[in-house]
This record gives sequence, C-alpha cells and structure tokens, in this order.
Amino acid sequence: MKKLRLLLLAMAVVLGTASCKKDKNLANVEVHEHDKNLVSIDTVKFDGFFAKHPKFKEYEPEIRKLYRKHNHYIWHDKKGLIEFAEAIYNHAYQIEDEGLEGDLPYKEKLSYIFYGDESDKPDLESELLISSMYFFYTKKVYEGLDTEKSRATGWYLPREKVDYVAYLDTLMKDPTLIKQDKKELFSQYYNLKKGLEKYRRIQKKGGWGTIKFDEGIKQLKKGDSSAVVSQVRKRLYTEGYLKDDSDKNIFDDELAEAVNNYEKTHNRESNSTISQQLIDELNVPVEERIKTISVNMERCRWVSPEINDAKEYIAVNIPSYKLRYVRDGEIVLNSKVVVGKVLNKTVVFSGDMSYLVFSPYWNVPKSILENEIKPAIKKNPDYLAQHNMEWNGNMVRQKPGGKNSLGLVKFMFPNSNNIYLHDTPAKSLFNKDDRAFSHGCVRVEKARDLAVAIAKKDGNWTESKVDAAMNAGREKVYRLKNKIPVYIVYFTAWADENGNVAFFDDIYKRDDRLATMLYKILK
Repeated sequence: MKKLRLLLLAMAVVLGTASCKKDKNLANVEVHEHDKNLVSIDTVKFDGFFAKHPKFKEYEPEIRKLYRKHNHYIWHDKKGLIEFAEAIYNHAYQIEDEGLEGDLPYKEKLSYIFYGDESDKPDLESELLISSMYFFYTKKVYEGLDTEKSRATGWYLPREKVDYVAYLDTLMKDPTLIKQDKKELFSQYYNLKKGLEKYRRIQKKGGWGTIKFDEGIKQLKKGDSSAVVSQVRKRLYTEGYLKDDSDKNIFDDELAEAVNNYEKTHNRESNSTISQQLIDELNVPVEERIKTISVNMERCRWVSPEINDAKEYIAVNIPSYKLRYVRDGEIVLNSKVVVGKVLNKTVVFSGDMSYLVFSPYWNVPKSILENEIKPAIKKNPDYLAQHNMEWNGNMVRQKPGGKNSLGLVKFMFPNSNNIYLHDTPAKSLFNKDDRAFSHGCVRVEKARDLAVAIAKKDGNWTESKVDAAMNAGREKVYRLKNKIPVYIVYFTAWADENGNVAFFDDIYKRDDRLATMLYKILK
C-alpha cells in the first residue's frame, strides 16, 4: 500500500517497537526494551470519550479496531507522550496547507496536550484525542470525500479503498516497508500543493487588481501604448510569466512573449495580442484561483497512486481538451481532443484499451438514430445514401471511409458508457479554443500518430502498414497484445513540478459544487 510515507515514518517505529504481541508466523522477533513501558488501555471507557467528543464519533470504528489489535496506549508510554505524536499534531494543525479550509476539531484541547503545563503521563482522553486526530488527518488528506460524494460530481474512476488500521498492522510486522520511496498520493497533488503555496503568497501580498480596457478599445497589439499594457505586465509578473516588471506602458516583444506563454500554458492559440478574453481571465481573483487549486487537489485524492509508476497509459483531461500518451515515464504523444458538449458530457472513468479498429463502421447510437437520423430521413429520403449510411437490422451504420464520423481509426476500451477515442473528418474543430462538441466520445486530432505509436510498439507495425489499414475501406480489428490503461479525468487546474499552475474552463460547472462539499467536511 502506498500511503503515508512521510506522515507515518515515525509511526512505524512507534508501533513497531511498542507492540507487545509477537507475530507467531515471524521467527526471531526481538522483544524491545520499550515493551516494558507499555500501558494497557481500558476500552470500556471509550463510550464516554465519544459522547464527550461527537465531532470524532465517525472515527470510532477505526479507533476501536486499532485498540483491539493493540490493547495498550499508542501515543503514550510510562515515560509520557511519544515524540512522534507532536509531528502528527503539527500536520493536522496546518491542514490548510493541504487545500482544506477549516479548523481541527477540539483544537484547544489538542494544543493543551502538547503545549500545556500538565503532566504528559498516560491519559485516556489525550490518547484518544490524538488517535482521533490521526484518523481525521489521514482520511481528510489522503482519502478525501467518500465515493458517493465523488460520484455526485461526475467522477467514476475507481477509488482506492485504504484501511489505515490494517496498514499500521503491516508496518508493525515489517517496518522497513515505510522506507520504500513511493509517494502516497497521485504525483499531481504535490505539484498543485506547491502552486497553492505560491498563490497564497500572492494573496497575502494583496493579490492583483482589476484590468479594464478604455472605452472603444477591444484589443492591443505589439507597438500599442496604454495604461492597460503596464497593468497586464504587472499582472503577468505577479503570476510568474515575467521575470521583471519594467512598468512600461508600451506593448513590446518581452510582454508579447509573456502573453504567448500564458496562452500556450492554457492550451490556447495566441497571436501576440491582449484580448478581452485574456483580460477577463487575468481578472479572476486570486481567491478563486486558490479555490480551484484546492478542489483539484481533492480530485487528486481520488486517483490511485499506482498511476505514478504505470509503465504505459493514456490520459484525457476534459477541461484542457488534451490527450497524453505516456510510456516509461516519457510523453510519447500530446494531442488536442474534442470532448462531449454539456448536454452529452464525456464521462470521467477508466478502462483498458484492448483493440484498435481501422477503417471502422460507425454504429449510430440509438439516441442519435431516434433524435437526429430518423427525423432527417423523413425530411430527405436520400439522407442515408448521401451520408454513406445503411440500415443494419433495426439500426443504422455509416460505412468506412474518409467521411465516416469516426474517421479512419478508433481506439476501444470496452465500457458501459460506450465511450472510446477516435479519429474524425471534422479537423477544423481542433482549431477552436473551446472544443466541447461531441456526443460524449473523444475525438483525437493526432489519431494517426497515436495509432502508429501503439501499433509500432505492440505489434512492430510500420507507418505504411498503419496507413494502409486506415485507408483500406474495409473494417479491420487489431487486438493489442498488451492492454493500455486509459484514464478520462476532469482537472480544471494542472501544475508542473515547480508549482506553475495552468487553469482551464470548468466546462461542466463542477468546481463550485465540489468546493461546497469540501468546505463542509471540516465543519
């Protein structure tokens, strides 16, 4: 299990040395000197603790399970408070660094345990407060909202279920497991966390102001002079797109390069102009940017950290309209994509690509047949022939060819949502910044390049062999020897290793709802 690498580093030592039970299946287990300092715990008194501390009631099952396995104090011994308990407290006390707003429950009581004047001798209330704090922190930071809530936001990727008590038990049996250098969360989480720190620093310095064009001005280009230019310059400097703020009000090459970099980072075409669209985006308050980063950190908690070490996968991020094919840690291919429009949202889920179909038929979905094709046939009896379609039983399909709606190849990862990746003859749509036009499937601009990359690696196909199959005019299925995981995700913020964050339009309007859920979990 890949959780709690840093958080539980000392925990392994605490529990590994503190356990008074020997594993009968392990030979030559030393009885540590510290075992003599263990203090037994009275679980009968647990009811009173949870009655007095209802905000921690939800962790009662885990806490009872923990102390059934280890019927003694964990955070205290006869000498007093275990040192690592303070590390747990420091993490929980600063939970806002993890993109979570709100206070640690019973903060004053917990603070008094560590910094008060009373003796730190074993005390049931203190012991259970620390254990509750441990579960509070790990479940909020590493697990996040429960599956039911994440599904309510349209997220259907499988969630990793973590039993933190079982994990601690594993550590007790083999504390060396904690030394493995594996991250406990999807790596993007840590990039966004750096971005969160950056934008909170900007917030503390006052954020940025609002920029407004003078009346009658719709855009500025290189060589133009305006107070708006100096404002944009300062704004881009604040966010890190310029190394220095010269305060010049002339639109020079330096500013043009910064504008172009900003647009490129956000996956938009740029022509070295300051447009109203750019101004609108630059005017988004820093507080909103912080909220966006926070909700995307939450989404990272829903992604299995196994993807960090995946040898090969394809990921589509809906809001950025981008596909990425990764192999052995390197990006093999980046491509623009078209995703489902608001009424036909592309579903967030994962699957295993198992075969490619060259020169495919397009089997028209029943909804499209009823709502679009049949009404068109009534108006025009020759509609099917004109669109290279034919009846196939009670359904309609479009024949292979250059005008086929799926283009010349489709990439199949069978799923109940009937979603797949495919080519398209409508290439012009890839030139648009906003690309939510499909009925739910994902159209890939570089479909041919993706097919070549996959078939060459999987079956040693040449480019000419791929081209021949794509243009054969008859359907051909190529089954992969090795399936490729495909992840369709929804991230409206994405950061690089330095914490530089790109923000994308929340095309399905999901961020605010998630932010509301996220805010409530600490209340």
